[in-house]
Amino acid sequence: MPDPTDPSPTPGTGAAAAAHRTPHPGSLAAVGTTAAPSWLSERLESGEHPDAVRAFRMAREQFIDGERIDMGRLAGRLGIDRTSLFRWVGNRDALLSEVLWSLAVPTLQQAEDAAAGRTGPDRVAAVLTSFASDLIRAPYFRAFLRREPARALRLLTTNESEIHRRYVATVRVLVLAELGEHPFDRAIDANDLAFVLVRVSESFTYADLISGDTPSAARARAAFDVVLRPGASS
Repeated sequence: MPDPTDPSPTPGTGAAAAAHRTPHPGSLAAVGTTAAPSWLSERLESGEHPDAVRAFRMAREQFIDGERIDMGRLAGRLGIDRTSLFRWVGNRDALLSEVLWSLAVPTLQQAEDAAAGRTGPDRVAAVLTSFASDLIRAPYFRAFLRREPARALRLLTTNESEIHRRYVATVRVLVLAELGEHPFDRAIDANDLAFVLVRVSESFTYADLISGDTPSAARARAAFDVVLRPGASS
């Protein structure tokens, strides 16, 4: 499995292909861990902890294969005890969070590539819709949501979640680039609009867990268009 910070490109579309898409320097996909680093993300990126990287890569392979990441089983496969594994990567939530974000990074890159040539509100909506669509269609991701719904929502959507904070930071950069610090001259800044857009994205991507509804990228796009409608009254 390639390094999550430098996955080799694979032809095709969708989340399976996106899992191996190389992020471009300076792209949206590179924003998250810079904006909200974690103890484990810093260990993985420093290159000074090969054992942590090895454990992370194995966990990521298991996740993509649709398996539950079990710390005891993972430690056994690595030939170490659980105490050593926790020392390498932290607890299970920390490891899961980095695995999840490592898959979000190339998926964001694919979404950004798909929106090439678009500008303004249309580009913002296109990137977010593509990202939501790939998450909704990723079998290993949906398997995780079905298997551990409460944990998934906590790791993906709460304000304490590194994943949520990284996604908000990423969308803020997108909003700033396309709409400026005060989009449409309304009484909302780029950070607040990014937060709203992320909550819209989460609502439709995880609709089955939140409200028992069917996840829908098309409905997410319609909601993005309403929020990003430049002619809307203040």
